[in-house]
Amino acid sequence: MFRHLHNAFSTGSPFSPPSEEQLQLVDRLAGEIVRRRLTTPALATLEMSRPLNFIGAQAMHFFAPVVNTMFDAGTYEKFAKFLERRDAIDVLMERIEYHNAVASQQTTEEDSAPSASNENA
Repeated sequence: MFRHLHNAFSTGSPFSPPSEEQLQLVDRLAGEIVRRRLTTPALATLEMSRPLNFIGAQAMHFFAPVVNTMFDAGTYEKFAKFLERRDAIDVLMERIEYHNAVASQQTTEEDSAPSASNENA
């Protein structure tokens, strides 16, 4: 009897990688978070809301009819499906940290490059 209940409450395997389409959505969101310099608050909020990510995804499905009047319905639905994954918060935090590291590296490279005004002096 317990064999049949083995996966009864499973919300997905933590080992199955996100699809390419899901990663593109996450990268777009992570890029916007970093561009707006909200990395630290976003990571803190995600870490605190980790136990609620599945409930949050269900709330997104509930509010979809209202939100779809303002945003692209397909993208919103795909992101809500992504949040149903147990590893969604981890993937999102990882991508935010990656984009933040890339942005920091670009800023460092720009700051260390000699400017034209310094060369003429």
